Amino acid sequence: MKWDLQSAPKPTITTLLQPFFKSPQTPIQPSSYAAVFQSFTGKTLFKQGQQLHAHSLLRGLRPTAFLAAKMVAMYASSGDIPSATRIFYSTPNPTPLLFNSIIRAFSLYKFSEETLNVFAQMHSLSFRGDYFTYPFVLKSVADLYFIHFGRCVHGLSVKDGLVFDVYIGTSLIDMYVKNGELGDARRVFDEMPVRDVSSWNALISGYMRDGAVGLAKEVFDEMPQKNIVSWTSMISGYAQNGFASDALQLFDEMCTKDSEVKPNWVTIMSVLPACGISSALHRGKKIHNYARERGLDSHPSVQTALVGMYAKCGSLADAKWCFERMKPNLRNLVAWNTMITAYASHGLGMEAPFGLVDIGLRYFDSMNSIYSVEKKHEHYACVVDLLGRAGRLVEAYDIISSMPMHAGASVWGSLLAAGRCYRNLEISELAARKLFILEPENSGNFVILSNMYAEAGMWEEVNYLRDLLKLQRVKKNPGCSWIEINGKAHLFLGGDASHEQTKEIYLLLEELPEKMKAVGYVPDTSFALHDVSEEEKEYSLSTHSEKLAIAFGLLNTSPGTVLRTGLVLVAITVDRCIENESPCLHDPILKYPKCVNKEGEGHATRTKTQTSRQTALTDGEIVKLHFSILSFRLRKKLGAILEEAMKVHTWTLRLLT
Repeated sequence: MKWDLQSAPKPTITTLLQPFFKSPQTPIQPSSYAAVFQSFTGKTLFKQGQQLHAHSLLRGLRPTAFLAAKMVAMYASSGDIPSATRIFYSTPNPTPLLFNSIIRAFSLYKFSEETLNVFAQMHSLSFRGDYFTYPFVLKSVADLYFIHFGRCVHGLSVKDGLVFDVYIGTSLIDMYVKNGELGDARRVFDEMPVRDVSSWNALISGYMRDGAVGLAKEVFDEMPQKNIVSWTSMISGYAQNGFASDALQLFDEMCTKDSEVKPNWVTIMSVLPACGISSALHRGKKIHNYARERGLDSHPSVQTALVGMYAKCGSLADAKWCFERMKPNLRNLVAWNTMITAYASHGLGMEAPFGLVDIGLRYFDSMNSIYSVEKKHEHYACVVDLLGRAGRLVEAYDIISSMPMHAGASVWGSLLAAGRCYRNLEISELAARKLFILEPENSGNFVILSNMYAEAGMWEEVNYLRDLLKLQRVKKNPGCSWIEINGKAHLFLGGDASHEQTKEIYLLLEELPEKMKAVGYVPDTSFALHDVSEEEKEYSLSTHSEKLAIAFGLLNTSPGTVLRTGLVLVAITVDRCIENESPCLHDPILKYPKCVNKEGEGHATRTKTQTSRQTALTDGEIVKLHFSILSFRLRKKLGAILEEAMKVHTWTLRLLT
C-alpha cells in the first residue's frame, strides 16, 4: 500500500520536542533540531526559537548546512535578519539550500544589494540556481533597477533550463516592467508556454505604469481567467492615467450579479481617486455606501482615500467626518497630509496650517542641525514652494542657488508657478529657461511664459515661443471642463458646438452678459491672451469651456442645486501648481478646477494630462533650443543679426555657440 504523503498528519511540536526531554547525556541529532526550527518558522514563536538555538549551543552542536538553512528561515520569518546573517556566514561548506534561505530572507526584507551579493557568491561556487533562487533574485534586481544585472540573471536562467518555469517567467516580466523595458517583458510573456494569472497581471501593471492604457486593456480582455488583482490593476491604472470614466465603468462591472470577482478594500481604495478626478461626488458617495455595507470602509487606506475623494469633490465636511472617524493610532502620515491638503485647498489655511512660512523654514533648517536628517531634493522643492506661495520669490531663488545638488523640474516648476501667480516676469523667465532644458516635451512651461508675455503685451515674444513650440513638435492638448448632473459627467471644450443642447447653452450665455452688465459687471478681458479686439476677447471669454459647463448645469437643474464643475488643464506645470495648492485662485490661466458646495466652499481637483513624446531633435533644432534659453530681450536687441544667424548651416551654428 502506498503512503499518501498529502494526507499524512504533520507531527505536532510536542512530538518533535520529545527527543529533548530525554537524559542530557543522550545525544540529539541535528535533524531533530532542524524539524523543530522548521515548525517554528512563520509562527509567533521567536523566543522559543532563540531558546532552542541556545540549547544547541550549550550542547556544543555545530550546525550543518541543512540545520543552518532551517535556522536562517526561522529567524528571517521573525524579522531578525542580523541573526540569520550571522548563522549564514558562520556555517562552513554552504549548500544551495542555505543560499536559497538567506537569499529569500534578504529579498523579502528589501536587503536587495545583499541579495545580489550572496547570489554572486553562490554563482562563484558553481552552485546553480533553481526555482526558489531566481524569483527572489529578480525581485531584488527590480527593486534596485539593475537592468543589466537582470539581463545576466535572465541569461543564467536560460542556461539552467528554468526560463520556461511559470514563476521565473513571471518574475522576469515583473523585473523588466519595473525597469521600463516593456518590449522585453512582452517577449518573455509571449515565449512562456504556460502562463498563470500572475503573468498576465504583471504585464497589465507594466502597461498601466507606462501609460499604455490601450495595450493593458487588450491584455485584460484576452485573459482566460481574471482574479481580484487583475480587476484592481485595471481600475487603478485607469484612475492613475486620468481615465476616470473607464475606471468607474469597470468598477460597475465588478459589482454586477454576474461578476465572479467582487471588489475588496484595495479595489475601493483604487477607484475612489477616479471620483475625485471627475468631481463625481454622487458616484463617490455610492461607492462609500457600497464599502460601508460590506465592511470595507474600516481599513485605514480606504478611509484615507475617502478623505481625499470628498475633499477633491468639494465636500470638506464629509472629508473631515471620514478623517475624524479614523482611529487616532491609525492616522498615518498619508492620512494627515491628505487632511491638511483638504483644508489648504478649501482656503482654510490656519486649519491646515497655512501662512506659517517662518515656522516652516525653521523646521527646514533644523533638519541637519537638530535631527541629523539629510536634506534631499524633495525637501528643497517643498521649501521653494513654501516661499513661492508667500510671494518671497527672491528668497526662493536664493534657496535654489544654494542647493548642494542640481535643481530638478519640480523645484524650477514651483518657482515658475510662483512667478506666474505674483506676475514676476523676470523670475518666471529664469525658471522657464531651466525648464526648457529639463522638460523640453512639457508644453505647460511654454504656455505659462507665453501667457505672461501676452499679459505684458509682448506679442513678438509670444509668437517666438509659439514657433519654438512647433519646432520641438510638442503638442498642446486643449483644455476642457465637465459638470456632473444626476451622476453623469458632461464634457465641454472651449467654443464647443457638439452638445445636443448647444443652441440653448449659447442662448443663455448671450443673455447673461447683458443682465450682468446691467447691474454693473465689466468683463476683465486682460485674461483673454490673444492679440485681438476687445469684442473678440469678450467672445473668447464667454465661450470658455467652464462657462459652457455651468450654463448646461443651470439649464438642467432646479434653483438651489449644487453645481460642480471640473477644469482639465493642458499644462503639466500648471498641474503641478494645482498639486501644490498655489494661492492664485483668481487667475483663470492657472485656475483651479472648482467644485462649489452649498456652503460656498471651493476645492481644486486635478487630472493627469497626456503629452506627446518628444521626438529626437536634429542638431540645428538643438542649437535653436539653446538660442531660446537666451534672454528674449537680448534676442530682441540683436534682432536681425541673430535671426540671420539661425539660417546658417548646423556646423556653423555650433561654432557660434
